Amino acid sequence: MSDSEAAPVDVLTPRDVPLGGPRSMTVRRTLPQRTRSLIGAWCFADHYGPDDVARSGGMEVPPHPHTGLQTVSWLFSGEIEHRDSLGSHAYVRPGELNLMTGGHGISHSEVSTARTTVLHGVQLWVALPGEHLHAERDFQHHVPEPVRTDGSQIRVFLGTLAGTSSPVRTFTPLLGAEITLEPHATLTLAVDAGFEHGVLVDQGRVRVADTSLNPAELGYVPTGADTLTLVNESDVTARTILLGGTPFEEEIVMWWNFIGRDHEDIARAREDWMKELGGPRFGEVPGYDGAPLPAPELPSVPLKPRARAR
Repeated sequence: MSDSEAAPVDVLTPRDVPLGGPRSMTVRRTLPQRTRSLIGAWCFADHYGPDDVARSGGMEVPPHPHTGLQTVSWLFSGEIEHRDSLGSHAYVRPGELNLMTGGHGISHSEVSTARTTVLHGVQLWVALPGEHLHAERDFQHHVPEPVRTDGSQIRVFLGTLAGTSSPVRTFTPLLGAEITLEPHATLTLAVDAGFEHGVLVDQGRVRVADTSLNPAELGYVPTGADTLTLVNESDVTARTILLGGTPFEEEIVMWWNFIGRDHEDIARAREDWMKELGGPRFGEVPGYDGAPLPAPELPSVPLKPRARAR
């Protein structure tokens, strides 16, 4: 089925959320939402910038924990220093993928560097399936080669698209790509009809099927389409992040920086973090000068699983 015959595109609008500790920056969050928790295994999407670091203070996220997920960091401008409890010390730079796996437990810090003047990018999470919920810590770095077609450029950082594939390991079938479109350009892509897709617009106004998306909006396309057409309706270069994956059928519980399957998973992870703050489950983040980020209090009622969609 072509995209013109597919179901209508759902438009997810972002909400502003503070990120980090005392020096929090504001991000635009499009996943999760009440109406949709996941797109494939993609369960979290924060979009930030362009921020003038001299005015905003940039990013300063102290060591904090993760369980049951992979973090995907992708920048459009600026630079972020990454440190984690594996001992990884890396930089997130435009056009370069940093992917960290925190199954049973990992901790890391994220700090924009002194070289950064404008910070702009996305932070994405991928839920791990139950059989890999306690996967070992891992960190991968990949620089995708751009694929250029008439009026567009594509960088595939996860999965396969436009004749190119990423070597980065994931635990479910996924797609992640940055796509730029020249003013008024049209791009039609062959996609996996078994995938659901999300198109997050960073800049420009982009039409997906018959639906126009403004900057910071995310358009959801259900399974069934074997092509996807993007049209830049603006007079400036448009930039989007295309996400995709097979429907994630498991229910998840997601709270703070943890993903589990029930309230007890989350409560145990929080207890371990607060008890250890760098102990064996999550490890210490070498080289960060400062205290780890404490977890907030759990809500007074049990956390409930999130279904794929309502």
